[in-house]
Amino acid sequence: MSDRLIETVISGGIAHIQFNRPGQLNAFNNDLMREFLAAMKRFDADEDVRVIIVSGSGRAFSAGFDLKAAAERQLSGHDAWRGQLELQFDFIMSLWDARVPTIAAVHGYCLAGALELSLAADITIAADDCLFGEPEVRFGSGAVAMLFPWVTGPKAAKELLYTGEDRMPAERVYQLGLVNRLVPAGQLLAEAERTARTIAKASPASVQKTKRAVNRAYDIMGLRNALAAGLDIDVDINATPSFEKQEFARIRKEQGVKAAIAWRDARFAD
Repeated sequence: MSDRLIETVISGGIAHIQFNRPGQLNAFNNDLMREFLAAMKRFDADEDVRVIIVSGSGRAFSAGFDLKAAAERQLSGHDAWRGQLELQFDFIMSLWDARVPTIAAVHGYCLAGALELSLAADITIAADDCLFGEPEVRFGSGAVAMLFPWVTGPKAAKELLYTGEDRMPAERVYQLGLVNRLVPAGQLLAEAERTARTIAKASPASVQKTKRAVNRAYDIMGLRNALAAGLDIDVDINATPSFEKQEFARIRKEQGVKAAIAWRDARFAD
């Protein structure tokens, strides 16, 4: 197995990025995010690339941002948190901002920052047994890129974000409009590639300008300003001490990440 954090390949005008931390459920650490951003920059500069697919190796698309790495950074204060969260924000929005259409092919688990990343993709195709969630509020954090109300509307977005649900079945997520379609797990990559080939056959100038027009419409409606405001709030959430953050961090340090997550989950058990 390669020790690279992402694997990339280009074939027939389709670039494919695959997260390669299967032992950590492809959790996003800073090195992975920087490698991903570098790959996206290369693909953006390559005129032969017409579509980008993003997927995960092993049992999951991704469990989100790496909680162990986050704890080890021991960030303190608004300035330190802003630098970290801006990296995460740029990582997520690189799919939205890419010159070409982006497709997220998600399976297993698609949680927290991984769910936000999938929302930033132009198209999301999910395995029908994938589990989704945005559990940040359960341990005193928040969403980095507040795309939820833009994708699914305020009512559903607020329920998902306020409750911190992290075991949402794929069918429910599909009903909310957070993914484009569901397919059997064994057909996920084939379906993503089929969709990418269809896009790649179209006029690249037409497709890319159409993407720019759609994104521009959201900018005119205020998406960028709203995301910037949301990022400011997330910086404040993470830089401000809370019982949930402190207790989660204490248990993680003394007993490990699994114990900390078990503590979090037990607090919300019926």
